[in-house]
Amino acid sequence: MGNRLSKIYTRTGDDGTTGLGDGTRVPKDHARVEAYGTVDELNSAIGALLAVPGLPDAVSACLTDIQHELFDMGGELCIPGHRAISAGQVTNLERLLDGFNETLPPLKEFILPGGGPAAAACHLARTVARRAERRVCTLARAERVSPDVTQYLNRLSDLLFVLARVLARHERGTEVLWRHERSKPAGSARPAKSAKKR
Repeated sequence: MGNRLSKIYTRTGDDGTTGLGDGTRVPKDHARVEAYGTVDELNSAIGALLAVPGLPDAVSACLTDIQHELFDMGGELCIPGHRAISAGQVTNLERLLDGFNETLPPLKEFILPGGGPAAAACHLARTVARRAERRVCTLARAERVSPDVTQYLNRLSDLLFVLARVLARHERGTEVLWRHERSKPAGSARPAKSAKKR
């Protein structure tokens, strides 16, 4: 890894480029920069979740470990050819997911992203995890990326969904269900008929 920064601004990026971990300079919107930048955003979203008071200890410990692993992942994506995420870490996420999911009732309806400050923050982190996965897939079409990275992000988004359910029940005792047969406002448009029935 590079030296720790002693000066925050360097002016080296004023031309619209940034340096990768191996010294290569690329445009700031390069697919690799988008990938590790979105992983950084995901880490920050989890940090915002961890700042919500009253999280269960098991959830806090799990998310703190994940933050460290996401920091490692950012390093892997920043340095072409570097490896930091392993298949064992993906398996560990699956174990955590199964453990938290065991405490929940079966899900029979879609749920809305909400349920309390922590649950809502967890849903937001989940959507950022999905976007990070998409950015890594984009990079993987152009350059070699370890499949462990995309698998980790995929399992993490699933884990965050389960944790959002855990936190919604912790905060409010229940989740916010999507009411697909709710009443429509007066004057709302009716669905268009199928072309086959015309």
